[in-house]
Amino acid sequence: MTEPATAASPSVSPALAQAPVLAHVVRGGVVESVHRASVVVTAADGSTEWVLGDADGMVFPRSSNKPLQAVALLRAGWDPTPEQLALACASHLGEPFHLETARGTLAAAGLGEGDLQNTPDYPIDEPSRLAWIRAGHDKEAIAQNCSGKHAGMLAACVAAGWDAASYRDPEHPLQQLVTRTVEELAGAPVEAVVVDGCGAPQHGFPLAGLARAFGRVAAAAEGTPERRVADAVGAHPEHVSGTGRPAARLIAAVPGLVAKEGAEAVFAVGLPDGRGVAVKVVDGGARAASVLLAAALRRAGLGATTEEQAALAALEDAPVLGHGERVGAVVAVGI
Repeated sequence: MTEPATAASPSVSPALAQAPVLAHVVRGGVVESVHRASVVVTAADGSTEWVLGDADGMVFPRSSNKPLQAVALLRAGWDPTPEQLALACASHLGEPFHLETARGTLAAAGLGEGDLQNTPDYPIDEPSRLAWIRAGHDKEAIAQNCSGKHAGMLAACVAAGWDAASYRDPEHPLQQLVTRTVEELAGAPVEAVVVDGCGAPQHGFPLAGLARAFGRVAAAAEGTPERRVADAVGAHPEHVSGTGRPAARLIAAVPGLVAKEGAEAVFAVGLPDGRGVAVKVVDGGARAASVLLAAALRRAGLGATTEEQAALAALEDAPVLGHGERVGAVVAVGI
């Protein structure tokens, strides 16, 4: 079990402390660095199918939590379009269609950009960021990658008749519903609630719970909020991620698959057969997370079609550069 944190010695989850080396950074045929990680695959019944490292230690899924949070927003009574729901699951790039969808979510609830409380930022997508700055904009909440989630949270508060101004408070009825929903889908208790990078509450729970939750969303029955989230993600992967992003390509390549990356090198996938996959790289190095996810998905049986092969190759494309040219790569080992 994870020991309680103190000011002098914060706890270290077994998912971090017991993680093996699963990725090599190879330069010119020589291993230059390594990444430790835990990887877990859960079966359709929620049991652990296989694990490397520790499956039961707590992790903060960061933005990988968003599809689970979106289920709670629907349970609160929010009735979005599929595009708006997909954007609530997103760490979007700030492309124009992302911002317009977020604005549409707010407008439908009688709200505006001034009601958003996520951290202001520029768009992530470089062309969109340059156009944004040239248009005279500074960092704004609507352009930040979590604006879809925050717009959805506000809209859910309006739908439920709850105070919208305090929607980020962990004690708010919406956030309490999110916590209960995360615990239900994960089949595990939330062990910690902290402040995420965007300002919303972030839940810590076991890595196996993250995989299990994604499997349950991907294989949910028709008519459920979980099914509605899975369908929105599958129909609009570019809203969940961004144009041409590896996660969007993966979702598009496998009908029924749900995928979401998170900060600090977390990646989670739900397969249409109900299995779930979750990856956490110990040092938070994002360059290794997608590589390890691809290796785990191959072991889980993906790669049978040309589309799947191309999507996995995009996830694995993590070059090491020398003088601007590829001289090596980040590669998975032991999976």
